[in-house]
Parts: sequence; C-alpha cells; structure tokens
Amino acid sequence: MDKNHKLSSTSSPHCQGQDDALSRRVLIAGGGIGGLVLALSLHQLGVPCTVFEAATEVRELGVGINILPHSARTLKSLGLLGELDDAAIRTRELRYVNHLGKQIWSGLRGLWGGYDTPQLSIHRGRFHGILWRAAQARLPAGGLRNGYRLQGFAQDSEGVTARFTLADGAEAEERGDVLVGADGIHSVVRALLHPRDGGIRWQGNQLWRGAVDWPIFEGGNVMVIAADSMAKLTVYPIAEGRSAGTRLTNWVMNGKVASAASPPPTRESWSRLGNLEEVLPFAKRLQLPFLDVEALIRATPKFFEYPECDRDPLPWWSQGRVTLLGDAAHPMYPTGSNGSAQAILDARCLARLLSELAPEAAFNAYEAERLQKTSEVVLNNRRGGPERVLNLVAQRAPKGFDRLEDVITSEEIADIVGSYARLTGLADPQ
Repeated sequence: MDKNHKLSSTSSPHCQGQDDALSRRVLIAGGGIGGLVLALSLHQLGVPCTVFEAATEVRELGVGINILPHSARTLKSLGLLGELDDAAIRTRELRYVNHLGKQIWSGLRGLWGGYDTPQLSIHRGRFHGILWRAAQARLPAGGLRNGYRLQGFAQDSEGVTARFTLADGAEAEERGDVLVGADGIHSVVRALLHPRDGGIRWQGNQLWRGAVDWPIFEGGNVMVIAADSMAKLTVYPIAEGRSAGTRLTNWVMNGKVASAASPPPTRESWSRLGNLEEVLPFAKRLQLPFLDVEALIRATPKFFEYPECDRDPLPWWSQGRVTLLGDAAHPMYPTGSNGSAQAILDARCLARLLSELAPEAAFNAYEAERLQKTSEVVLNNRRGGPERVLNLVAQRAPKGFDRLEDVITSEEIADIVGSYARLTGLADPQ
C-alpha cells in the first residue's frame, strides 16, 4: 500500500483542539512491552485507549532483559520504577571480554555511570507482568482484553474499524479513532500496510537462552559479553537467588548454524526448547576464568532457542489513521539491549503526540522523530552494534592477545561504543 493513498483526518492540527485529542480512542493491537507502555502513557495523559492481546492468558514467560536508563526514565515517570527495581538487579558494569576472559572494554552502568536512573536486569516475564497488572489497575473496565487476534482493519475519514477473531472462534469488530500495531515481529498490521515487505531476515545465527540459579560471580551485578569468531555469550544476573550466595542468572549463547543465504526458520521454530547437543559446541569455545560456561548451561533445566532475526527498515510506518510501534515497526537484533528500549521510547513519543495533535499530524511527527533513528539502530545492530569490538578482536587475534593495544586501539573502541550510545539515546546520562 502506498503511503500517498492515505486518508486525511477531518480537521487540521491548527483547528483540532487538545480537548478533541484527549477524547480520542486509541486501539492498540498487542499487549507486549511497547503496547502496554503506550497504553499506560496515554492513560496518564488522559487519552482513552484499549489494548487487544491475542494470547488468552498472560503468563510470566521468557528469560532476561535489560531496562536501560534512557527507557527507565519513562517507566519512572509512570510510577513503575520502584516495583521493577524490587524485582530486578541493578547492573553496575558491562564488560566485553574475549573467549579467554581477557578484558577488551568495560563501562559503568546506571547510577554508577552517572545516569539519573538505574539500569535494571530483570526477568522478562516479571517485567511484562508488572506492566500488565499496572494496566489492569489503571485502565477502565474493558481497556485490556485477552484473546483478541487482529485479522484486519478498515478506515475512513472518521476512524478505524478493527476486526478480531476471539479465542472461542467468534468474530468481533471494534471502532476507534486510530489503530496502533504493536503486535511484534510477525505483525499483522505491518503485513497489511506493507504487503510487499521483504519479510524476516536471518543471517544464520541461532540464540539459545536460559536462566538458572547460579553462584554469584564478579560481585553479582555485572553483565559480561564474551566472544570468539563463532560463539558469543551474554550473561548477567536478573534477580536474587535462592540463597545469599546465588543469583537467578540469565545467559544467551549466539552461534552460527547456517549460511547467511539460508532461508529464515519457519514461525514454528521460534521459542522451541533447546538441546545440549546443539549449544555445547559453542559453549566449549569460551574458557572464562570466572565462569564455567558449559556447567552453567548444563545446570539449566530448560532453555529455549530462537533465530536471530530482524527486518529491513521501512520507508514509512503510518497510513491514514494506522501506524506501527516497537518490533512491528523496527524489529532488531538484541545487540546492545535496545529492542525493548526503542519500543518504550516509541510509546512515550507517540502518546505525547496523540495527546496534542490530530491523528495524521501526530503520526507524521512521530515518524519524523522516531523512524530514522530506529532504522539506523536496526542497521547498526545488524553490523554488530557496540559489540562489534568483540568481532574485530576475534578476527585480528583469534588465539587471544597479550597486549590489547596491539590488536585494537582505545580510540577505535571508544568510537564504536560511543557512536552507538549517541545513536540510541543512551549517551546522555541525564
């Protein structure tokens, strides 16, 4: 669908008063992190909204996620930081090391790094659960609905009609002023807006992810990313453990399993249970003095595998009274812990604009503020993001190094890490 074939709103932003904006009903397809933060932000600003989630029940599933300071500010403004903080670990430091554990770069995080909000490492399910319960408590009755799977929409100059299939197979229609597709990497809204989109992109990398109670290492609040040319491990604590000497520890192993020319895995291949035979060869490549990687993975009762996928950036997100947000708009590799952060920044931006402007003007301003930034993050993550320094060291010193300066300069490292922080909005501590 060509963006030029879009419907104009019934009035311009100059004659659309703020009172009209605040009476507008926003339909949100998708009750994930981005959709819920949008709903909570709209509610805070006095804009009515309804969230439609396809899942029939919300369970606290998943493994670890990082709430970076620039997105934590939004959660703080919503009054959620205290509850999130209680469920999380405040990350003190991020370290990049080679496959033998020799340090390449480190940086202080959150309050230790001079930010006005902490960086929180947390179980994704607990994070989602806190957002969901907040939405249940704050939105009016019927404002949060399970078992509504979006099938399509129709729009006119007055609004949008969204069509859903319910959990029992029945069909339903809901009328609103605008529709926001926050329905993830497999977004129905995106597919309808961009039927010729190139689809999921996969370069042959597989992720295995798990969490297990594990003895404290490096003080119990450090995130470590270790890599050689074939394997990369991200490991960090996400909650207090079962005893004073342990933490619930999240790990992610990234390994090359196919060529970049291979077709992406089918949808059924997402979030499958992983098996040791596939992940252990990658684990054995990493010999870290502070962590037995193989033992950590063997001790995890159940872990999952995911293809590392993204999509090419879109030229536009909005058509008439419909737009995209978060992974529906810009799915990206998890490099740099920025997927959820960018969705949260999308949500806060869009909520503010919808409270101030007519739909088309709000969506145009939203794209102007967010589309180019997130497109650049997608492409930067595809090249390795800030972790590209690990790739460079692995290429230049595959057997390790005695002196880091013989392999990579401090200026090169600072440029890669610093430019990423500026790009993503993380560079400003305040």
